Amino acid sequence: MKLELVFSLASVIVFLGVLPVFAQAAEVSDKVVVLHTQSGDMVIELFPNDAPKTVANFLNLTEHQIYDRTVFHRIIKDFMIQGGDPKSKPGISEHFSDWGTGDAGYTIPGEFNTIKHKRGIVSMARGFDPDSASSQFFVVHKDSFFLDRNYASFGRLATNASYETLDKIANLTTAGEQMNNRPLDFEKAEILKAEVKKRTEIPDLLDLGEPERTESFTNQDTQEYSTEKFDVSFLAPAGWLVQEPTQKTPNSPDIVAVGPKIAGFTPAISISVKAANGTSLDDYSNEIKNSLQKTIDAGNLSILSEDKTTINGNEAVTKVMLAKFNTGNGQITVKFKETIIKSKDKFYILTYTNSERNFDSTLDKFSQVLGSFKMTAKTTNADDLEKSGCLIATAAYGSELAPQVQLLREVRDNVLGTSSGASFMTAFNAVYYSFSPTISDWERQSPIFRDTVKITISPLLSTLSILNYVDINSEQEMLGYGIGVILLNIGMYFVVPAIIIVKSKNKIQRFIAKI
Repeated sequence: MKLELVFSLASVIVFLGVLPVFAQAAEVSDKVVVLHTQSGDMVIELFPNDAPKTVANFLNLTEHQIYDRTVFHRIIKDFMIQGGDPKSKPGISEHFSDWGTGDAGYTIPGEFNTIKHKRGIVSMARGFDPDSASSQFFVVHKDSFFLDRNYASFGRLATNASYETLDKIANLTTAGEQMNNRPLDFEKAEILKAEVKKRTEIPDLLDLGEPERTESFTNQDTQEYSTEKFDVSFLAPAGWLVQEPTQKTPNSPDIVAVGPKIAGFTPAISISVKAANGTSLDDYSNEIKNSLQKTIDAGNLSILSEDKTTINGNEAVTKVMLAKFNTGNGQITVKFKETIIKSKDKFYILTYTNSERNFDSTLDKFSQVLGSFKMTAKTTNADDLEKSGCLIATAAYGSELAPQVQLLREVRDNVLGTSSGASFMTAFNAVYYSFSPTISDWERQSPIFRDTVKITISPLLSTLSILNYVDINSEQEMLGYGIGVILLNIGMYFVVPAIIIVKSKNKIQRFIAKI
């Protein structure tokens, strides 16, 4: 973790507060919002007593047709479906990558309340800032209590048909995490029209009673937070907001847990996952110290301790640091405890941040996260390959090519671990996965077609042997070799055949001319 990451994270969370608004009983509005989709209708009843500004905003956007023709652009089965982005309307944006980045042109306060995020609850999507919600919202598909008191719950599905529609949309096939879980058949996730109606106009409304609520903020149960995207899991501190923020810079943390403000300072625990690219733990730790040296020499940062240890059988190093920041109200001293774990080809950097005065008061939260931290990456097995929408993986399923496919995926993951490699692979995947799932289905349906694809991809997989004879010591080399393998195959499968076809065509034309 470089200095600019530590400082940028600290400067954000110093002034970030989580200020829940507690309501004792839900007042149900006499208005409901009906979302008409190709998969069916969803009727949403509203709780203006718990989130008055959020409900007013939702009704206003509905009445002004902001939600018409938008798509539930992010779908994660057994979690939630997210929609409400004006950029997902047909003709608004030319790129799917823009879906999820739009808003109404303004933000509203985060009206966090005590309503539990149970199945069917409708809540506002937002960024790292609690007051950054605008037009996007999500519908909970499966109980997700780790969201409680950290997002503004403002409504609930209110008919049996609504829950059936929720299940249909949540079960749509998506393009995966690399494409932000965008539904492939997005027409079935499109909100054709959103309209405001009176409750009396809905004949089959359910009597669901008072929504279930959380207990006090500090008594929330500790829950395991697990993410397949980064292959890690840990016990999240009770009452802390855990999220995966947008990666604004290559050094942005991958996961951030933010606690309740104490004496004007918001404690935080961040987790970053970085590709090791052959770098040892000692070398990586020294790189960090070298990057901090100028700040240390200036007297703005001091390393209080540095200790080597072992965590779950993996070598690790822990540093405790003290930094001084100038704010509008004077100078503040911030204390950090950072543990770097080396596991195979990755570094896992866990950093706890708090004011020096409050550091010890929540240090046990960091100890809890660190003690429960697990790397959950699994070796790809034959069943995983069979279920994949990847034409290469499906063709290799159960064959002698399966290990090479796993190596190909590891090369891909290493390329994604680089800042420039991530953007390259995002563009590459957008093209590849536009046709790959269809071919993968054909392979499952026809053994002959699958064997044909298997023979065709054998030269592609054989090129991976090149990586066994090279030393990769940096992001640039990893990106260079990874893209080199891809370009080699583009030449082998497209350029060379094209040259052969053109030359053959010319010879045939000359032969015909002689006749």
